[in-house]
Amino acid sequence: MAEPKAPEFLGTGRRKTSVARVRLAAGNGKIVVNGRAFENYFLTETLRGVVTHPLVATQTAGKYDVQVNVHGGGPSGQAGAVRHGIARALIEADATLRPALKADGLLTRDSRMKERKKYGQPGARKRFQYSKR
Repeated sequence: MAEPKAPEFLGTGRRKTSVARVRLAAGNGKIVVNGRAFENYFLTETLRGVVTHPLVATQTAGKYDVQVNVHGGGPSGQAGAVRHGIARALIEADATLRPALKADGLLTRDSRMKERKKYGQPGARKRFQYSKR
C-alpha cells in the first residue's frame, strides 16, 4: 500500500496580469517555478528577494518545499504574484503566521493594473498634439 502523502497547502497569488498557483509541502526549502529551479527562473537577486520575502519574514525558509506554476505578465509581475501566493499558502499552513505577514503587507493584493487606451488619443493618458489653427 502507498504511503500517505504529506499535507499540501495551496495559495493563489495575483499581480498585474500574472497569476501564480503555489503548492507548499513540508520539506527542506526547495523552490521550483514552472518546472525550473528558482534561481534559473528569476535571474536577478532583486526578484529572488521579492519571492522569498514571505518565507524570510516568517522564518520558515528551510521548512517548506515550494512548487509554483505561474503565467502571464513579465518577470516583476510574476515575482509579485508568487510572493502573494506563498504568503497565502503559509497562512493556510499555519494561521499564527498571519500577523507577521500582515505587518509586512504581504497579504494585500496589489490592485494596480495597466490603464486602457481610450479612443481619440494615442494612449491611456497622452493626447494628440493640439493646434489652435
